[in-house]
Amino acid sequence: MQQMGFYINQSRCVGCKACSVSCKDKYDLDTGMNFRRVYEFENGAFTVDGSTIIPAVTGYYFSISCNHCTSPACLPSCPTQSIVKREVDGIVIVDQEKCIGTRFCVRACPYGAPQFNKNLLKMAKCDSCLDLREKGEAPVCVTTCPQRAIEFGPMAELKNKYGKINLVKGMPNPVTEPNIVITPHPNAI
Repeated sequence: MQQMGFYINQSRCVGCKACSVSCKDKYDLDTGMNFRRVYEFENGAFTVDGSTIIPAVTGYYFSISCNHCTSPACLPSCPTQSIVKREVDGIVIVDQEKCIGTRFCVRACPYGAPQFNKNLLKMAKCDSCLDLREKGEAPVCVTTCPQRAIEFGPMAELKNKYGKINLVKGMPNPVTEPNIVITPHPNAI
């Protein structure tokens, strides 16, 4: 198996949410459903020195979807075994034929990847745009990022190219072995 995953250059992300919007559009997701999310982090405070307000504030963004973990917590939580990790590329998918929408996977996933589809009463999540990849194209989040802050590819190549950081400030402990490589924003270390 050649494990596939995402690379996020957090220093390039400007929080425009083009990745999230394009994913939402591609999958025609209802309000509240997001396979890719962009979080905003702010730190610091304003101080007052006489009549002067002194800002000591920093901020950064983080784009995240399913990390197609090596040890996905969502997989064993599913009573119908509808969540599977593909042997060919390590992508974690939901078999819609088997899913009964218990939402146990939502509680199990530390990254908030599984989403409940209220229309189908089933779970859904990022599948790395399997349909596009089968045609040799990149996931829609990658192609729509104006800052080129997202890449997708074999994890061995991404780690070789960008390092092995897979945890930044604001993320849960990587006990599930997420398949993500991050170039952290200086304030996210």
